[in-house]
Amino acid sequence: MSDPRPDDTAMQAYLGRLRRLTTHVAVDEASEQADAIVAAGASLSALEEVSVDALTRWVRARPADVPALGLTVGLSQEKLKNLLRVAFGTSSWVKAVGDDARGVVVWLDEELGLLAALEAQRHRTYTFGDVLAARGTSRQVANRAGVAGKLIEDAVEQIVRDLGLPYEMRGRFVGRNGDTGPADLAVPGFEDALIAVACKGFDSTGSKLTAAVTEVMDMAGVSFAHQYVLAVVDGIGWLSRQGDFRRMHALLEQHRIDGLYALADLDAFRADLHAAAVRHGLLEGHLPDAGPVDVPGEALVARPEEFEAQLRLDL
Repeated sequence: MSDPRPDDTAMQAYLGRLRRLTTHVAVDEASEQADAIVAAGASLSALEEVSVDALTRWVRARPADVPALGLTVGLSQEKLKNLLRVAFGTSSWVKAVGDDARGVVVWLDEELGLLAALEAQRHRTYTFGDVLAARGTSRQVANRAGVAGKLIEDAVEQIVRDLGLPYEMRGRFVGRNGDTGPADLAVPGFEDALIAVACKGFDSTGSKLTAAVTEVMDMAGVSFAHQYVLAVVDGIGWLSRQGDFRRMHALLEQHRIDGLYALADLDAFRADLHAAAVRHGLLEGHLPDAGPVDVPGEALVARPEEFEAQLRLDL
């Protein structure tokens, strides 16, 4: 078997640094599989005790009903798949339970408080108001994709402000032949952009990730050679859209964009942004000393290695 290509190795290392951007919400979410969820709920209500041993026996007997445990702690099936992929190397709860049923239960409890949530919820009497509140909260959960993207924007904007750079948020920067490309942040502004930054964060998956890749490709397609294009991209949704992510990562390998950073790489992003700004005369001197950049989101695995800046400019 041949060794992986260097770009594959780099891409997989990047995917290993992705963070969960949105928190779980303990709500009873609606589902198309209503009958199965109702049956699973009835079975959980009938358990004599709520314990790791009891739930391990339950998931072994009903592996297809693991999403009901996810719903207990506010996870949609999509988010459950993504988190299982990180924790167990598979997005299939049936396979995860087949390989390590007790491990799945312990993970749900330690990470999301399954036992306490199930004990508190399974015998509660729900009013019509509770039903309406659950539906309303589900809509809020669906809107969290925007929250994830804003979290990355806020982190990037804080770095730009700390460096003292002029900037504008959310617009289209002017590139070659007067064509424009989308950017979440432009330095010093969109009309005279020297540095354009994309901020893309998703914990869920879907066509919006493809659209995000298209935006970054559009940025690369219209930018002048002197314009730096940087992208800060994170969120566990990319684990289920690796084909899309590969297209974006290829832009970095082909030197069509100048930097691609997970949130764990914000220190490198700060260094590269400063270097680009110095090259354009927007800043002077060496990168000022500062404490570690505050990294939002939740790390899912230990990452002891440090990542170097990508631009490698000689200043």
